Amino acid sequence: MASQPRSTKGIEKVIRYATSHDWQVSRTRGGHIRLTKPGCATVFTSCTPSDSQRATLNAISQLRRAERDAQELH
Repeated sequence: MASQPRSTKGIEKVIRYATSHDWQVSRTRGGHIRLTKPGCATVFTSCTPSDSQRATLNAISQLRRAERDAQELH
């Protein structure tokens, strides 16, 4: 059984978090991940970040921040 690259595991964690919080996940033509949710700012992240751990935490933080900012506007 081949192991997955660490960056793939990191992006899978982001996708699991996003989908469990009603974000829509798609890929851009450039190969990045686009995360959208009605009323929230769109969040983009790389599929293969150079620092998987940090990039994963930063992407999840961006999703939380976008949700918080959207709630403050309402």
